[in-house]
Amino acid sequence: MQVIPVIDLMNGAVVHARQGNRAHYQPIVSNLCNGSEAQEIVGALLGLYPFPALYIADLDAIQCRNDHRTLIHTLLSKHPTLEIWVDAGINSVAKVQRWQHPRLRPVLGTESIPSIATWHLLAGACEGRHILSLDFTTAGYQGPSELLQEARHWPQHVIIMSLPHVGSHAGPDMDKLTHFRALSPKHHLYAAGGIRDASDLQLLRKRGIKGALVASALHNGNLEKSMLQSILAS
Repeated sequence: MQVIPVIDLMNGAVVHARQGNRAHYQPIVSNLCNGSEAQEIVGALLGLYPFPALYIADLDAIQCRNDHRTLIHTLLSKHPTLEIWVDAGINSVAKVQRWQHPRLRPVLGTESIPSIATWHLLAGACEGRHILSLDFTTAGYQGPSELLQEARHWPQHVIIMSLPHVGSHAGPDMDKLTHFRALSPKHHLYAAGGIRDASDLQLLRKRGIKGALVASALHNGNLEKSMLQSILAS
């Protein structure tokens, strides 16, 4: 089981994501540190556990309002062993090229991809480093239907992004995760949204889920250092 901490960046600050309602996101309040400045938050997360990878949602880039590329490069420089998975609303080859870095992995979110043809262009430009995010909102799946229905289009790593579960404390969306696990047992699936505690992580592992994207449970203390060491070392 892999745990990947999540930070959501908006207007230069780390915000608390809640159910995909981006207009109402507020600066995060964390038990790990004071403030919502990205470098402090990332330092506190890595102090909790030496996570090898971090997921960043650049919400400004996703909403086509500038981006946090300079800040993200600063984080890469400050933490030379850290890999960052970045969702920056990438929907063109030019944007793929803009986010190139040896330790950046582009997350291609289906909400930003207009067609399967665009998907194949982007996947080719990523040269095998990309991660697919199948994006679900309260309105349902957002993106090309082929990516939802046919696993032959997928890269090795696939995030099941259940935005209605994000920040909800409702638990992971097991119905979707079970469906996609059955659709393609060979792919590495990552649960995103609703992870509450160690028991959720243990359930995901039993169901064959490779990893989980986690934010709230790290910041509110539900996943403490000893729990993480026990789960991630086993």
